[in-house]
Amino acid sequence: MQRTVVCGPFLPGQTPGPVISDLKRGLSDEDARTRAVDLAVTALVELRSRAELDHVMAEERVGDAFDRLAESLSRVLRARGVLLELGTPGAEEGADRVLPADVAATARAVVRAVVHAMLDDQRQVRRIHVGWKVGAAELRATVRDDGPGALSRGALDARRVGERLGPLGGRLEVDAMPGWGTTVTVEVPLGPPDTPREDPLTVLGARELEVLGQLARGRRNRDIARELHISESTVKFHVAKILEKLGVGSRGEAAALAHEWGAAASRA
Repeated sequence: MQRTVVCGPFLPGQTPGPVISDLKRGLSDEDARTRAVDLAVTALVELRSRAELDHVMAEERVGDAFDRLAESLSRVLRARGVLLELGTPGAEEGADRVLPADVAATARAVVRAVVHAMLDDQRQVRRIHVGWKVGAAELRATVRDDGPGALSRGALDARRVGERLGPLGGRLEVDAMPGWGTTVTVEVPLGPPDTPREDPLTVLGARELEVLGQLARGRRNRDIARELHISESTVKFHVAKILEKLGVGSRGEAAALAHEWGAAASRA
């Protein structure tokens, strides 16, 4: 008795039922294998389509993202009788570039919060201008009103503006001019924020830092010993510990770190 094993991939909820039915109908092994291959190819195409959809959902064209923001703001301002002026991004402002979805969503949420703060925390706001521009490394959004220029940073903090920008390393600037209006500038990096480097020299003790400072100045062990009033063998011991703690293989590498982190000047 011959058996034909039908392998995936199958989509969630999909079974090799069609192939089994074909086998029950008396199809040959070759026909059943052809049917299985067809199903596998169809499944792979569907999976690829889903992956492409996920990729599209993870990104958003700048122009489309701004249009969504403009549509939501226009409804709010129209109901309040406030004129909305749009600095719609063109080609020079990066309209055709693609933004990470979290950057686009954060920018929209922050701009909406700023607009609501301008309207709710001030009087006599008749016009609000909103513009976007995408540079090499960040999205820059500008929101400007013609109100009394009384908007405070606290009003924005109350609406979690800074909290929204924090995870992406975004920045916020408020320029309120009494009698002239308020301009709020929001900058959202397009990539993840850089993780600050830790000073590698913090693992060294006080005497090791002194020796490292001498190394950075090109001193030999004999000269270091004379300068620090210790024996040459003690200098060699400290140098070995410095190389071990810093994870470097030579005096030159250790000296380079000393110069990079200021040990050559401040700890010499």
